[in-house]
Amino acid sequence: MTGQAIIDSRKTLPVTDTPSVKQEAEGGCGVVGLASNVPLEGKYLLPSLMQMRNRGNGKGGGIAALGLLPKQLGVSQKILDEDYILQVAYLDKSVRKQVEDEHIRPFFRVDYESRVEAVDDYRSIPGLEVEPPEVYRYFVRVKPGVLEDFARKNDLTGHKSSELEDEFVYQNSYRLNLQYYSSLGEKKAFVVSHGKNLIVLKLVGYGDDVVKYYRLEDLKAHIWIGHHRYPTKGRVWHPGGAHPFVGLHEALVHNGDFANYHSIMEYLAQRNIHPLFLTDTEVSVLLFDLISRVYKYPLEYLIEALAPTTERDFEMLPEEKKKIYRLIQTSHIHGSPDGPWFFIVARNDVEKNAWQLLGITDTSMLRPQVFALQEGPLKIGVIASERQAINAVLGRLQEDGKIPSRFADSYWNARGGSHTDGGAFLFSVKDGEDGKELGCADKFGQEIDLPEQEWLYGPRTDLALNVSVALQLPGKGPKTQDPLGFYEYVRPALREAGFQYAGEILEELKRLALKGRESRGFAIQTLSLLFDRIYDTGYKKHSSLLQMYHEALNEIFSSVPLSNYDVYTRLDWKNRLRLAHPGLDSQVLVVDALEFPVEGDESAARSVVDAHDQGWKNILLYNLRGHRFIGSGLGPRTNGLKIDCYGDVGDYVASGIDGCEITVHGAAQDQAAQILKYGKLVVHGDVGQAFMYAAKGGDVYVLGNAAGRPLINAVGRPRVVINGTCLDYLAESFMAGDPYNGGGFVVVNGLKPSFDGKFIEQEYPYPGGNLFSLASGGAVFIRDPYRKVSRDQLNGGRLADFTRKDWDLILPYLEENERLFGISVARDLLTVADKHLEPHQVYRKIEPISLQELA
Repeated sequence: MTGQAIIDSRKTLPVTDTPSVKQEAEGGCGVVGLASNVPLEGKYLLPSLMQMRNRGNGKGGGIAALGLLPKQLGVSQKILDEDYILQVAYLDKSVRKQVEDEHIRPFFRVDYESRVEAVDDYRSIPGLEVEPPEVYRYFVRVKPGVLEDFARKNDLTGHKSSELEDEFVYQNSYRLNLQYYSSLGEKKAFVVSHGKNLIVLKLVGYGDDVVKYYRLEDLKAHIWIGHHRYPTKGRVWHPGGAHPFVGLHEALVHNGDFANYHSIMEYLAQRNIHPLFLTDTEVSVLLFDLISRVYKYPLEYLIEALAPTTERDFEMLPEEKKKIYRLIQTSHIHGSPDGPWFFIVARNDVEKNAWQLLGITDTSMLRPQVFALQEGPLKIGVIASERQAINAVLGRLQEDGKIPSRFADSYWNARGGSHTDGGAFLFSVKDGEDGKELGCADKFGQEIDLPEQEWLYGPRTDLALNVSVALQLPGKGPKTQDPLGFYEYVRPALREAGFQYAGEILEELKRLALKGRESRGFAIQTLSLLFDRIYDTGYKKHSSLLQMYHEALNEIFSSVPLSNYDVYTRLDWKNRLRLAHPGLDSQVLVVDALEFPVEGDESAARSVVDAHDQGWKNILLYNLRGHRFIGSGLGPRTNGLKIDCYGDVGDYVASGIDGCEITVHGAAQDQAAQILKYGKLVVHGDVGQAFMYAAKGGDVYVLGNAAGRPLINAVGRPRVVINGTCLDYLAESFMAGDPYNGGGFVVVNGLKPSFDGKFIEQEYPYPGGNLFSLASGGAVFIRDPYRKVSRDQLNGGRLADFTRKDWDLILPYLEENERLFGISVARDLLTVADKHLEPHQVYRKIEPISLQELA
């Protein structure tokens, strides 16, 4: 067997005793990856990494770049394609000649070598306290005689030369790391990376420090990954312990922790693989390399070995696939990572001549992840811990005119182990008819396609040139003071007309806003409806229109005077100490959050608390860039307070609120509305992981989907409408009493917006298992006209008849849902396949089983 022969060849590798390492605290790392058909500079990682600094601690950061340009590296295209890029980090500069004489020059033909460029003084980068290693880059090929000797000594003479060379490079790096890193108390050198067309750099600091220190701002690559924080096991203070880690032609970053780290170490040891850096991330990429390069599994089977499909999802697979998956699990289940984890992998598939960015979700979905795709001349895919990190990447690209919008055409979360997509997605850069092309597919190879629509380039102000005003705002009549009426007035035209028409509308609204007072309010509310609502945009990309609305709103917000004499008054970071009492209750405080810290004592969230203490009842925040805890810390009885959020809110929005109303104009992230007591939250988009954990009450409306584990341990009276679906574990251990007598419930409509602006059924109204698991109170009402929800998705709940009493209970909330989002009860909820149905034909009820019955 090819794989076994390679494994046997490693028996001669020396092994050091593995010391006992104290396990570090579980980590919530910040990870990001991007792939593009056009090579992009490293500077485009910076905004994302800087915004996710609260996911790091300055003890470990790193990047990987794949699909590089030969000219920037000082080599020919032939050398870049054929050579291994061996990068060695010298912690002790004096050992470089010794390392080269012992581990490089005797074995390799060195075609080019250079010191990796770095800043002159590491202390010039604020916060960088540990001097990063000096890195040398060697473009190498194994000498023919060395390769022949290696094959003969290890009984590998029947293997292809490329396989032999790969394995020699792998084993040589192991010996170098063992001698100069793992076996020493004082670390002197280690191999950072050794793959083809792939580099890794890392240090004790943050991921953005890596970009700045090694001067990567202008280095171009088709694929980038970045990481914050540190491995949850291992030498966390040392650059060798930072992510990414490499197998051979792949680099991996990891958010999470393994519960079975030592058992995986044993699994690898049985195959003569001995990790040297003592981190679960290194173990992960060694598993990946073993299964991919040594066992030569195709990508689908590789993912199955790492994240096995189980329970209901396994039973939903076709019989032939189940047979194969059983064999894979039998062989590898004891080596599959267990616990909360999410991987991002940059991989050079040398045989297929493809550069790949892969995201894999653990089957319990215990770590956050978001995928995104934007089509255009520059086609880009992004994976990150948070949506705000994705928008940060796209925002910088949009500012530089490389893409039309800071908003992706599509965002989605993965459900690990799913029988529909496998919970893993691959962005792949390959040669096409007109240069490099970017494709996106799931675990099973199913392509992720978006409809072809037109995008918008260039400055917004160019739109109105040489064009007569396509629309004047009505000067009289009810629409003058009715933003919703005006929205309905222009909506049909926005389907048929071009971007110029939309641009003229925005120009008119901005001119109206400059008049101040009620006119500004009308313009803001109208633009908010255009930004929030789902409608048919015709041939125009919705993401491009969102960019136009976003810019117009920000222009209007920034034009609000800093004085306290208007209906709207603005506050920014430089003038934060000028906060004063409002002149009247209806006055709106507009806070520019751009320069406020994302968390901490001087954060935007604290500014909201300070404003409320001063008597403000209407607060609007814009330029949010991942700011956390908005709405937290306000204290009890905040009835009458309204907070509007524009931009990218961070984690914990609306958590712990008691009475106030918060509207998120866009998506919310993880831990939204945790321990919410009383009040209202409206989210014009998706919500992330652990939404409404331990909530005690509140009315919450979500336009899109909820990721994993929403409403776990919720009690009291939470009443929630989710218009999309939930990935898994909805309302686990729900304890919300009797819904007919003041208790709580959840309505799941299972809808998704189509690209023509309609609301259509998702493939499954609820795709996972663990629906209403072990609940003792409350109810779930799910829109399921095709009766796809089955008993095997329940664990402690049961399907019950949906009655008129149930409809009377949820109808007021669905009517409010219609007012907020435009999702019509009659047209969108009760109409199925163009036929109007009765509520009991559309909705189903899931109620708890008593503990006695469950026993």
